Amino acid sequence: MQLPNERIASRQNPLIVLTAKLADRKHREREGLFRFDGKKLFLEALLQELPLVAVLLRDSAAKGLVEAAAAYSLPQGCRAVLVPDELFDRISEERSPEGVICLSKRLERMHQEVDAKSWGESAFCKSPSRILFLESVRDPGNLGTIIRVARAFGASALVLSADCADIYNPRVLRAAMGTLFGQPVFVAKDFVEVVRLHARYARVFAATLTENAARLGEIALLPSDAVLVGNEGHGLSEAVIAAATDTVYIPMESGVESLNAGVAASVLLWELYRGGRHG
Repeated sequence: MQLPNERIASRQNPLIVLTAKLADRKHREREGLFRFDGKKLFLEALLQELPLVAVLLRDSAAKGLVEAAAAYSLPQGCRAVLVPDELFDRISEERSPEGVICLSKRLERMHQEVDAKSWGESAFCKSPSRILFLESVRDPGNLGTIIRVARAFGASALVLSADCADIYNPRVLRAAMGTLFGQPVFVAKDFVEVVRLHARYARVFAATLTENAARLGEIALLPSDAVLVGNEGHGLSEAVIAAATDTVYIPMESGVESLNAGVAASVLLWELYRGGRHG
């Protein structure tokens, strides 16, 4: 990558306006684009060859960023521009801007909407391997953390209910630390039906404390199993629990009501990962 020749200094410039608007979900969905800030995500995007459409560089940080990205080339047609520090800081999502904002097309091949029919026809369903289902996880930081852990522990896919946080929310992207770029994520329009269908092909463990729930650690989770995690405040809905094949709970010391959704998902994914390695 080379230092760009183009420079934008106006807040009213269409690219600057677009960059600012992409902080909102409605604009991301309308434009088919998302944005992310920071050096690590910038370099990861280049490594993963994301379909970048624009890269904005802060004047004072541009030289160092270009040197860090010297081994990479921007995609054909990607626009690279310099932005004055004051203007850059106004549109940055970071408290201490590292000097780069990227705009990318949505990763359509990696992230898709599904219904029960399309999910049933997918290899993720017919040959299941470490699937994580998430219902109503609305906190972007939690969702980003879960995506990062899922990638670390070899989840083949995440399936989200439609009311989960947007995976392209800047807070999700920051928490996921670039792992979203390589992690298959599906949003299910009919979540309960997708879970019910998946349960025909694999065991699906709903993380909830019921009378017949198995104690995690006393059952052997297999690589073909799936786990279900719900909202921190309300847990899983009765309909989703009924669609699962089994229930499981994470044993804890008394006095602790529940775990953060990100922590609960991490524990369950680790058990799936451990079962695959040693089962």
